[in-house]
Amino acid sequence: MTPSFEALQKQLKKLPGIGYRSSERMAIHLLLEKPESCQALINALEGARKNVSSCQCCGNICESELCSICENGRRLETGQVCVVEHVSDLLSLEKSGAYGGAYHVLHGKLSPINGVGPEDLNIESLLKRAEQGNVEELILALPNDIEGEATCHYLIDLLEPFSINVSRIGFGLPSGGSVIYADAVTLRSALEARLKF
Repeated sequence: MTPSFEALQKQLKKLPGIGYRSSERMAIHLLLEKPESCQALINALEGARKNVSSCQCCGNICESELCSICENGRRLETGQVCVVEHVSDLLSLEKSGAYGGAYHVLHGKLSPINGVGPEDLNIESLLKRAEQGNVEELILALPNDIEGEATCHYLIDLLEPFSINVSRIGFGLPSGGSVIYADAVTLRSALEARLKF
Protein backbone atom coordinates (compact mmCIF):
# COMPACT_ATOMS: atom_id res chain seq x y z
CA MET A 1 0.00 0.00 0.00
CA THR A 2 1.13 3.53 -0.71
CA PRO A 3 0.42 6.52 1.55
CA SER A 4 -1.84 8.13 -1.09
CA PHE A 5 -3.82 4.91 -1.59
CA GLU A 6 -4.23 4.49 2.17
CA ALA A 7 -5.38 8.12 2.51
CA LEU A 8 -8.03 7.59 -0.20
CA GLN A 9 -9.17 4.30 1.33
CA LYS A 10 -9.40 5.93 4.77
CA GLN A 11 -11.65 8.71 3.42
CA LEU A 12 -13.87 6.24 1.52
CA LYS A 13 -14.22 4.12 4.67
CA LYS A 14 -15.71 7.14 6.48
CA LEU A 15 -18.76 7.03 4.18
CA PRO A 16 -21.91 5.42 5.64
CA GLY A 17 -22.16 1.69 5.00
CA ILE A 18 -18.62 1.38 3.67
CA GLY A 19 -16.24 -0.97 5.46
CA TYR A 20 -12.56 -1.74 4.99
CA ARG A 21 -12.98 -4.20 2.10
CA SER A 22 -15.49 -2.02 0.23
CA SER A 23 -13.27 1.05 0.54
CA GLU A 24 -10.30 -0.97 -0.70
CA ARG A 25 -12.27 -2.18 -3.76
CA MET A 26 -13.50 1.34 -4.49
CA ALA A 27 -10.01 2.82 -4.28
CA ILE A 28 -8.58 0.14 -6.60
CA HIS A 29 -11.48 0.65 -9.03
CA LEU A 30 -11.00 4.43 -9.13
CA LEU A 31 -7.23 4.43 -9.36
CA LEU A 32 -6.38 1.34 -11.43
CA GLU A 33 -9.38 -0.26 -13.11
CA LYS A 34 -11.31 2.84 -14.21
CA PRO A 35 -8.97 5.82 -13.75
CA GLU A 36 -11.05 7.89 -16.19
CA SER A 37 -13.99 7.75 -13.74
CA CYS A 38 -11.84 9.26 -10.99
CA GLN A 39 -11.90 12.77 -12.53
CA ALA A 40 -15.65 12.53 -13.20
CA LEU A 41 -16.19 11.67 -9.53
CA ILE A 42 -13.99 14.57 -8.42
CA ASN A 43 -15.94 16.97 -10.68
CA ALA A 44 -19.29 15.66 -9.41
CA LEU A 45 -18.19 16.04 -5.78
CA GLU A 46 -16.90 19.57 -6.36
CA GLY A 47 -20.09 20.54 -8.22
CA ALA A 48 -22.32 19.11 -5.51
CA ARG A 49 -20.30 20.75 -2.74
CA LYS A 50 -20.54 24.09 -4.54
CA ASN A 51 -24.22 23.94 -5.58
CA VAL A 52 -26.14 21.72 -3.16
CA SER A 53 -27.39 23.24 0.08
CA SER A 54 -30.17 22.78 2.60
CA CYS A 55 -33.68 24.06 1.88
CA GLN A 56 -34.34 27.09 4.08
CA CYS A 57 -37.86 25.90 4.82
CA CYS A 58 -37.67 22.14 5.35
CA GLY A 59 -33.99 21.11 5.35
CA ASN A 60 -34.17 18.97 2.19
CA ILE A 61 -31.36 19.18 -0.37
CA CYS A 62 -31.71 21.84 -3.04
CA GLU A 63 -29.75 24.08 -5.36
CA SER A 64 -31.66 27.28 -4.61
CA GLU A 65 -33.31 28.79 -1.54
CA LEU A 66 -36.18 26.26 -1.53
CA CYS A 67 -36.39 22.62 -2.60
CA SER A 68 -38.81 21.47 -5.31
CA ILE A 69 -41.25 20.13 -2.69
CA CYS A 70 -41.47 23.44 -0.81
CA GLU A 71 -41.91 25.29 -4.12
CA ASN A 72 -44.89 23.05 -4.94
CA GLY A 73 -47.93 24.95 -3.65
CA ARG A 74 -50.20 21.89 -4.01
CA ARG A 75 -48.09 19.95 -1.50
CA LEU A 76 -48.09 22.82 0.98
CA GLU A 77 -51.88 23.21 0.73
CA THR A 78 -52.42 19.80 2.35
CA GLY A 79 -51.45 21.30 5.71
CA GLN A 80 -49.49 18.11 6.45
CA VAL A 81 -45.83 18.14 7.39
CA CYS A 82 -43.99 14.84 7.75
CA VAL A 83 -40.99 15.14 10.09
CA VAL A 84 -38.08 12.83 9.25
CA GLU A 85 -34.62 12.30 10.70
CA HIS A 86 -32.54 12.51 7.50
CA VAL A 87 -32.91 13.52 3.85
CA SER A 88 -32.50 9.82 2.96
CA ASP A 89 -35.74 9.13 4.90
CA LEU A 90 -37.52 11.83 2.87
CA LEU A 91 -36.24 10.25 -0.35
CA SER A 92 -37.52 6.82 0.75
CA LEU A 93 -40.99 8.23 1.43
CA GLU A 94 -40.98 10.04 -1.91
CA LYS A 95 -40.04 6.85 -3.79
CA SER A 96 -42.88 4.99 -2.07
CA GLY A 97 -45.48 7.44 -3.40
CA ALA A 98 -47.35 6.99 -0.10
CA TYR A 99 -47.26 10.63 0.93
CA GLY A 100 -48.09 13.84 -0.93
CA GLY A 101 -47.61 16.61 1.63
CA ALA A 102 -44.67 18.69 2.83
CA TYR A 103 -41.66 17.53 4.85
CA HIS A 104 -39.34 18.71 7.56
CA VAL A 105 -35.86 17.20 7.96
CA LEU A 106 -34.36 17.36 11.47
CA HIS A 107 -30.88 16.19 10.37
CA GLY A 108 -30.64 13.89 13.38
CA LYS A 109 -32.44 13.04 16.59
CA LEU A 110 -31.92 13.94 20.22
CA SER A 111 -29.12 11.89 21.74
CA PRO A 112 -27.58 13.36 24.91
CA ILE A 113 -25.15 10.43 25.13
CA ASN A 114 -23.74 11.39 21.72
CA GLY A 115 -23.85 15.11 22.51
CA VAL A 116 -26.81 15.88 20.21
CA GLY A 117 -29.17 18.43 21.76
CA PRO A 118 -32.10 20.47 20.41
CA GLU A 119 -29.73 23.20 19.21
CA ASP A 120 -28.04 20.66 16.90
CA LEU A 121 -31.27 19.81 15.08
CA ASN A 122 -33.34 21.68 12.49
CA ILE A 123 -36.09 22.57 14.96
CA GLU A 124 -36.10 26.38 14.79
CA SER A 125 -37.49 26.44 11.24
CA LEU A 126 -40.17 23.88 12.21
CA LEU A 127 -41.35 26.24 14.96
CA LYS A 128 -41.45 29.10 12.43
CA ARG A 129 -43.64 26.99 10.16
CA ALA A 130 -45.97 26.23 13.07
CA GLU A 131 -46.15 29.94 14.00
CA GLN A 132 -47.20 30.84 10.45
CA GLY A 133 -50.32 28.70 10.93
CA ASN A 134 -49.94 26.66 7.74
CA VAL A 135 -49.43 23.33 9.54
CA GLU A 136 -52.59 21.40 10.39
CA GLU A 137 -51.06 17.98 10.98
CA LEU A 138 -47.55 17.00 11.93
CA ILE A 139 -46.67 13.39 11.06
CA LEU A 140 -43.67 12.16 13.04
CA ALA A 141 -41.79 9.61 10.91
CA LEU A 142 -38.87 9.14 13.25
CA PRO A 143 -37.17 5.85 14.19
CA ASN A 144 -38.83 3.64 16.77
CA ASP A 145 -35.92 3.72 19.21
CA ILE A 146 -35.14 5.57 22.45
CA GLU A 147 -33.72 8.65 20.73
CA GLY A 148 -36.59 8.76 18.23
CA GLU A 149 -39.16 8.53 21.03
CA ALA A 150 -37.39 11.26 23.01
CA THR A 151 -37.31 13.50 19.95
CA CYS A 152 -41.04 12.93 19.32
CA HIS A 153 -41.96 13.83 22.89
CA TYR A 154 -39.72 16.90 22.80
CA LEU A 155 -41.39 18.13 19.59
CA ILE A 156 -44.89 17.45 20.95
CA ASP A 157 -44.12 19.57 24.03
CA LEU A 158 -42.70 22.39 21.88
CA LEU A 159 -45.66 22.41 19.50
CA GLU A 160 -48.41 22.17 22.13
CA PRO A 161 -49.23 25.92 22.06
CA PHE A 162 -49.96 25.80 18.33
CA SER A 163 -52.93 23.38 18.45
CA ILE A 164 -51.53 21.18 15.69
CA ASN A 165 -52.73 17.59 15.27
CA VAL A 166 -49.73 15.34 15.86
CA SER A 167 -49.59 11.74 14.65
CA ARG A 168 -46.82 9.17 14.53
CA ILE A 169 -46.12 6.42 12.07
CA GLY A 170 -45.53 3.12 13.76
CA PHE A 171 -47.49 0.31 12.15
CA GLY A 172 -45.34 -1.72 9.81
CA LEU A 173 -41.95 -0.46 10.95
CA PRO A 174 -39.96 -2.80 13.20
CA SER A 175 -38.76 -1.64 16.59
CA GLY A 176 -35.36 -0.05 16.17
CA GLY A 177 -35.95 0.17 12.40
CA SER A 178 -35.53 3.23 10.24
CA VAL A 179 -37.67 4.69 7.45
CA ILE A 180 -34.78 4.40 4.97
CA TYR A 181 -34.79 0.57 5.09
CA ALA A 182 -38.54 0.08 4.67
CA ASP A 183 -40.11 -0.87 1.34
CA ALA A 184 -42.96 1.06 -0.32
CA VAL A 185 -45.75 -1.20 1.00
CA THR A 186 -44.45 -0.99 4.58
CA LEU A 187 -44.13 2.80 4.36
CA ARG A 188 -47.67 3.15 2.97
CA SER A 189 -49.04 0.97 5.82
CA ALA A 190 -47.10 2.94 8.39
CA LEU A 191 -48.43 6.27 7.12
CA GLU A 192 -52.02 5.07 6.80
CA ALA A 193 -52.00 3.57 10.31
CA ARG A 194 -50.44 6.52 12.13
CA LEU A 195 -51.71 7.20 15.65
CA LYS A 196 -52.52 10.47 17.41
CA PHE A 197 -50.43 11.38 20.40
